Amino acid sequence: MPPAAEPPYQRIATAIRERIRAGELRPGDRVPSTRAIVQEWGVAMVTAAKALGVLQQEGLVEARPGMGTVVRASEQTRTPHRPGGRPPALTRNRIVAAAIAIADAEGIEALSMRHLSAELGVGPMTLYRYFASKDELVHGMVRELMAARPLPASGPGHWRAALELVCRLQWDLYRTHHWLAGVMSMTRPLLLPEAMAHSEWVLGALDGLGLSPEEMAREAITLPAFVRGTALTMSAEAEAERESGMTNLQWWLAIDHEVQEQLGSGRFPHLATMAPGVVDDLDGLFEHGLARHLDGLAARLAAVP
Repeated sequence: MPPAAEPPYQRIATAIRERIRAGELRPGDRVPSTRAIVQEWGVAMVTAAKALGVLQQEGLVEARPGMGTVVRASEQTRTPHRPGGRPPALTRNRIVAAAIAIADAEGIEALSMRHLSAELGVGPMTLYRYFASKDELVHGMVRELMAARPLPASGPGHWRAALELVCRLQWDLYRTHHWLAGVMSMTRPLLLPEAMAHSEWVLGALDGLGLSPEEMAREAITLPAFVRGTALTMSAEAEAERESGMTNLQWWLAIDHEVQEQLGSGRFPHLATMAPGVVDDLDGLFEHGLARHLDGLAARLAAVP
């Protein structure tokens, strides 16, 4: 009796697994998306999702909202822990770096002085010699991230290119650190030089275009609010994945029967025609919203006497 053929999802998982082990895909690299797998292997979307699910269960890949599925760093690539070894000297920079790592991995809610001190191998009260409160620590985290990705000394000559540059920089920071959008505010902004530089950049790009001071101020608030608002959706998705253990695509597949029942009722003809996968492409949604916003601003500037 001939052996049973290997299921398609297993063949796909094997092919991607071999690429990872051969070094063709390195830690942090994006693996083929479900749509790419469907096109390359000619399988159904559910089969593509199942193949990525196998790799995720094996710990070879992980889903990152807004980025897709990427190769996970192996234990060998992480800094080894040496029990009994002398720990590095405690500094503000080391504390901030450890705090950022916790927030990136577990969310800002998981960050506490007790948790952080355990990671650093010191007593909780030791941290208060460096930071008076968690709020001060979070401010230090924000400053560190923004200082590491500064705006250039001089921007592009055109206002639109300058605004695209600052918005994409903010979006990239939010994509990399999902908790960051939640600690920023448009109405009660953090009075940190690195954050204030972004507002100054926007106002500088709009200076001399004929807008009133009130319009310039509204634009300096509205534009970063759009970026942050879209990023909060990404942050909420990251939290949902941590709590449910399901990627966005896996969640949609799990409720597919209910979705089809609702869309097949005939009550929502326009929703039924929506292109699949749009909700999973937060980068595409960001670019769409940014372009439409700046198109509207261009129309307003064209009307300035």
